[in-house]
Amino acid sequence: MQKELLEILACPRCRGQLEALGSPLEALCCRACAVVYPVREGIPVMLVDEALPLSTWRPGSNPA
Repeated sequence: MQKELLEILACPRCRGQLEALGSPLEALCCRACAVVYPVREGIPVMLVDEALPLSTWRPGSNPA
């Protein structure tokens, strides 16, 4: 994901900053909310209902 795009994306829950996880990009993390938004087929799924608790996310664990 381009750095510029990551800088303008925000957590849909708290509007906080997101952090890229994984290489290649697997998820976007909001440390403030302690949730992870999965990236599926290169597209971030920025839905609060699709967020996973940060404590349960593991690299390579995104459902396809």
